[in-house]
Parts: sequence; C-alpha cells; structure tokens
Amino acid sequence: MKVKNILLFSDFGIDDMVAAAFAVFNEEVNVVGIVADYGNVSKEKALQNAAYLRDLTGLTEIPVFGGAGLPLTGDMPEFYPEIHGLSGLGPILNEVIVDVDFFENFDEIKRIIEQYENDILIVNIGRLSSLATAFILYPNLLKQVSDIYIMGGAFFVPGNVTPVAEANIYGDPYAANIVLSNAPKKVYIIPLDVTMSAIITPALVDRLHEHFIETGNQFGQLLKPMIDYYYEFYQKQFADISGSPMHDLLTFWAIMEDSAIEYIEAPVKVVVDKGVAFGQTIGDFRKLPAEKKENYQVHYIAVKFDYRQFIETFYRVMTNPVEREL
Repeated sequence: MKVKNILLFSDFGIDDMVAAAFAVFNEEVNVVGIVADYGNVSKEKALQNAAYLRDLTGLTEIPVFGGAGLPLTGDMPEFYPEIHGLSGLGPILNEVIVDVDFFENFDEIKRIIEQYENDILIVNIGRLSSLATAFILYPNLLKQVSDIYIMGGAFFVPGNVTPVAEANIYGDPYAANIVLSNAPKKVYIIPLDVTMSAIITPALVDRLHEHFIETGNQFGQLLKPMIDYYYEFYQKQFADISGSPMHDLLTFWAIMEDSAIEYIEAPVKVVVDKGVAFGQTIGDFRKLPAEKKENYQVHYIAVKFDYRQFIETFYRVMTNPVEREL
C-alpha cells in the first residue's frame, strides 16, 4: 500500500472536520499541508478550526496557513451558521487562540508541491478560490501534482444554493472555471449527484461515539455533537432523510485504493455569467463523437459509488486509527 501525500484545501465546516478526521486516522493518507479558506465560515474561523484539528490530534507538524478570504468575484462571502454553527463546528464554540498565519501564503503551497514533486494529490473540499489563485501565480506548478480531487458541482441533480448550482462552485464560479478550464490533467469531480447519498446514520454515529468514549479518543468524541447538529439542519430540509450526507468525506474516500466509484469522462464548463444559471456546472454528456462535443476541458465526474464499501471503510478507519509518529 502506497501512502498518499495530500495537500488539503478546506473551509472547515462540519463535514470538512469529519473528512479531516478520516484523513488523519487513515494509514493510506499523509496530510502534508492544510490551506484554510473562507466558505462555510470565515477564513479566520476556518484557520482556527484547522489549527484546532491539528492540536487535538497531536499532528502539530502539519503546516496550516491561510488561503483566500474572498472569492474572485469580489463579492462578500455568505456564511451558513444554520448548517455549520457559528464557529463551523456545530454546537462547539472553538474559541481557542491559535498561533497560525492568517495571511495568504501561496509560497507555502509552492514549497510543499515542489517538496513532494509528482507524489502529491490536491484534495479541495471548499471553494476553489485559493486553488485558482495558485494556478494563476504558478501556471506550471500544478503539473507536478499527481491528481486533483474536488467536491463540487451538480450535473444530474438540483443544486443546493440555487436550482442549478452547488455551494462550492456557486461561492466562486470564476475560480471554479479557472481550475476546470486550465488544469494540466483531468480533475476528479465529486458532485452532489453522489455526495447526497453518502449518508452517515445516527445509529452509526452513536456506535462510533461509544467506541471513542471506550478508547478515550477526545477528538473522536467531538464528532457526534457536530454531526447531530448537521443532521438537524438536513431533517428540516428533507423530512425523510435517514442521516447526514458527508459530501467531503466521500471526496476523501475517493482517493483510497479500495474506493469503488464510477466516473463519466465529459467536457465540463462552469457558468460565470450573472443570471439564473450563475455557478451551474455543465457537462456535455451527449452520445456523440468527442470531436462533435463542446470544446470544454474533459474531466472525470463521479456518478455512482458503492455505499456499503464506503460505510465499511469509514467505520474501519475511524475505529482503527493509524498511530502517527509525532
């Protein structure tokens, strides 16, 4: 088994924290840097949560630094306390003062990618503003990245911000368009089409919580109150939903060797014109020869996954965390 070096871009709301927990507990994953962005919460709160994660897990050697505080649209971002709480951690008010760099630090992104040249993956589970900025500042640098995985978009399902747009893309369509139009290789897109089915049930959350209490895992014990808060929001939106959809967790599972995800290769475009389609992700799925389809850049779009394998892997990783050398 080859350990994957990950540079994580995240806006550190609840599902981001669950995904990050899965990553740091996972023997297949080595998080080599964290870029904290605005999105679910402000950049400042995201940075605080990223540093909190690092300190709680004892992985204090992971560099945490600030990414974008605003989208490339220039608009002020809108935050979602009804979904993620005031601090991004549901009912947990993270008021810990942390010593992290609140300024943008794209030189650090460059340094990390060069350090792990051709042996590093980017996982972006928030807005794409920082990643797009890295594309602009260092247009050839991203060629040294093995693969890029992003959570975002809605192709065959409705959006979750507008009828057609998903939050990570809608939050900065300009950035998403830069990334998807200029990526040096095909990007793996994990959209709402699949992430809304990545359900973690309350029963599973309770089982994990009992395990974390029995083993004295303090960080693990924070997950239940966060996920319960998240589930309450989704119950108000979808009365028959059976649990919490873990959008970002599914994106991290996608990079694992035993993930079972079906992808379609298709040309992809993001709508950047203001109007009812702003932020929409368009895929040309017509059954035509490639030369007759729209001349958008082609990417991998997840359309189906093995739910049982997803849940089994999640439970195994969370109950058998890897022992890191600190």
